[in-house]
Amino acid sequence: MKPTKAYLNPDFMDSPDARALRILAEYLEPQSRLEAEGVEDTIVFFGSARLPPGSKYYEAARELAFRLTTWSKELGPEHLRRFVVCTGGGPGIMEAANRGASEAHGRNVGLTISLPREEGVNPHVTRELAFHFHYFFMRKFWLAYMAKALIVFPGGYGTLDELFEMLTLKQTKRLTKPMPIVLFGSDYWNEVINFDALVRHGTIDAADVELVHRTDSVDEACNWLIGRLIEKALDQPGGKL
Repeated sequence: MKPTKAYLNPDFMDSPDARALRILAEYLEPQSRLEAEGVEDTIVFFGSARLPPGSKYYEAARELAFRLTTWSKELGPEHLRRFVVCTGGGPGIMEAANRGASEAHGRNVGLTISLPREEGVNPHVTRELAFHFHYFFMRKFWLAYMAKALIVFPGGYGTLDELFEMLTLKQTKRLTKPMPIVLFGSDYWNEVINFDALVRHGTIDAADVELVHRTDSVDEACNWLIGRLIEKALDQPGGKL
């Protein structure tokens, strides 16, 4: 009997010794597939998985994704598949954004993660652009690396974690690309995050509050983001942290 090749040996590939290979796979396989599908960059939606269809934030995310996808598709062949809607691929706000993009007949990305309560990818993600991750940090890398804009709807621990990671990258200037960030739902965000208190206690600068744009209007969010993407990102290459 021939010995098993190392990369075909499940006992080895699932072992701690092969962790570096698994991490590398979660970098190289998405990179290969995104390049093959021609996706240059994304508009990322964050938000709660618990908000159901019909709720005001679900429907706002759905409409906003629809409008942004429609705008992206009208940019012309030289910008084909720019600013593709991307989410964590699950239910709630993620489903709403993927659904809105799909209803605009646009391709969209879903980056799901293995969780104890497996939710799976929502049915509106483009099949060729559905990814599933084991490592949170590799999933967060792809959410950040491809993004040219971020829209954050009300959410829990996961949403807050993702938002503050992006804010940290902006504040510390580790992002070398413009990254407009919209916080959608003023009542929620004003109650959950007291940015003014952070300034008052001296833990952030007053200018750091301006790293986000807060609104309750789909029209305002859409127009504000499109204006900044045209000004700052349209002529820039995809990717690049």
